[in-house]
Amino acid sequence: MHVKIPRVPLVATLIAVAAAAALLAAPAPLRDPANAGIARIAATGRSPQPAATPAPTATAAAPGGTVPGATPPGTRPPVVDHGPRTGNKVALTFDADMTDAMRYQLRSGAVRSYANLKIIDLLERERVPATFFLTGKWVEQYPDVTRRLAANPRFELANHTYGHLAFTADCYGLPRIAEREMTADVARTFDVMAAYGGRQTRYFRFPGLCHDRKALAALAPLGLTVVDGDVVSGDPFAKSWRPVVRASLAGVRPGSVIVLHVTEANAPMTDEALPHILAGLAERGLEPAPLSEVLGLG
Repeated sequence: MHVKIPRVPLVATLIAVAAAAALLAAPAPLRDPANAGIARIAATGRSPQPAATPAPTATAAAPGGTVPGATPPGTRPPVVDHGPRTGNKVALTFDADMTDAMRYQLRSGAVRSYANLKIIDLLERERVPATFFLTGKWVEQYPDVTRRLAANPRFELANHTYGHLAFTADCYGLPRIAEREMTADVARTFDVMAAYGGRQTRYFRFPGLCHDRKALAALAPLGLTVVDGDVVSGDPFAKSWRPVVRASLAGVRPGSVIVLHVTEANAPMTDEALPHILAGLAERGLEPAPLSEVLGLG
């Protein structure tokens, strides 16, 4: 295992997304500076070092060791950006965010949908593997769509918290969750997703990619792997599909984890960008694969 230096944030994307997130309490695709000093690794399957955390409870224990992303409960979760830089596989990952503010917009009629079915249609039609990081509230809002995702053997399901609250201060305007509630929030989402079956994982992604040592320690009892990603598409609130395509392809390499969103109203250009992203990957000799296959931790 080798320690990887954190990548430099995409400043232009940070500014645009942060401004929009402050208005709608929706996610931004870049990491908070609170992560400074956290060691990051390329996926190798090696166990992380123990963390000083409470003993796991019955509800927080990880499932058997065959689940992708599962790590020993009670150890600090590893933070992974990408898989090995060999072969030709990359992971397409789609965040499904849902905050209370987003729920209100749906109920009030201000927003039509936070589930971009065109993305799912395309992935199914072209038989493209993908991994979906779901918030528990999104699952509850869209149970039929969740069942559809779970029924596809090419799709994996991963955890993106219950209500998309920030796990650090100053995370793109997102309301902050109390530290004492972090463990239960993430455990609750695993429970919500488990009822749908399919290709369940123990992969987890923080809202806004914002995390620090306290947040990681809070999740130690759950036996999971934190996945950030090394290619940030910048699709939230994009006004055109072209910048999303450029950002998705500019730094892509074997083992890359591409961060996209399936939340239609907050990422309205993603379905238009996706065919061009797939074509660009093919031109580079790269092939989408499930996250577990790309990371080699399954």
